[in-house]
Amino acid sequence: MLNIWLALAIDHFFGDPPNNYHPVAWIGLAINWIEKKFLPRKSSSALLAGLAVWISLGSLVAGIAWIVERTCHLLPFPLNALAEAFFLKLTLSKRGLTDAAEEVAKALEKDLPEARRLLAWHLVSRDTHELSSSQVAAATIESVAENTSDGILAPLIYYVIGGLPFAWLYRFANTLDSMWGYHDLVHEWLGKAAARLDDFLNFIPARFTALLLIFSAWLLGENAPQAIRSVHQDARTTTSPNAGYPMSAMAGALSVELEKVDYYQLGKGLNKPERSDIQRAIQIMTTAVMLGGLLLGGLSLIKNKVHCHKNR
Repeated sequence: MLNIWLALAIDHFFGDPPNNYHPVAWIGLAINWIEKKFLPRKSSSALLAGLAVWISLGSLVAGIAWIVERTCHLLPFPLNALAEAFFLKLTLSKRGLTDAAEEVAKALEKDLPEARRLLAWHLVSRDTHELSSSQVAAATIESVAENTSDGILAPLIYYVIGGLPFAWLYRFANTLDSMWGYHDLVHEWLGKAAARLDDFLNFIPARFTALLLIFSAWLLGENAPQAIRSVHQDARTTTSPNAGYPMSAMAGALSVELEKVDYYQLGKGLNKPERSDIQRAIQIMTTAVMLGGLLLGGLSLIKNKVHCHKNR
């Protein structure tokens, strides 16, 4: 329990280290290097190669995390808790998500081209050059909602299940999917295993996050009933089997329509989002993360007590 709260506190006060010193960036560099040096392009070979990379590199990441965790446990209290919390914090980035969304919102006030650039730089992979102000706000809100699950709560869930090895295995899987999970000539088959495994790992976190966003909307006086309706109506309309849950919950909570042109409309017919809605989304996300931290910290405490009881 303490480690989860400490990890969130470290993230809040210190944020992320520079990319040159961040293990997630190192994982990305390793994936990119392996793809360029070794991987085939033919469909059948690429599918097997992609699966082999997931298993081998994922095992390496989890194995290193296991060694780190065991090393942390050798330290005296409170150094052991601080060390483990630090390595857990590296799997999540609530402050980074908040800062990125606020940068886009600030730019939207006066400089739409700059807001488009920041959106593409920090938050989304889609082409942003022709997006309207409302579409930039929508994409930012979508990213805040989806990353509440992928970038914050999911690693904490897997930490409760299996400690640092599971948290880091999730972070590796999500990073691999973000780099290979595309329907293009290069990645259609190479990234298929990564995409399917990422879908599997995010099944529970996405739905857990949607519930927390709905409850947070109720606590903050936002439109929780509409959030429930939007999840029921729209959560399964996105290409991803998981992203639609937190995004539709956020759309309903804010009473706005979130649209990715030619792909989906969440909360169709509701108000078009504005710059001010980004800050409301951040407030809902922050509340959901606090609630998630309390719940998952409690589950971690119960798990540890059961473990200690069995070892008596």
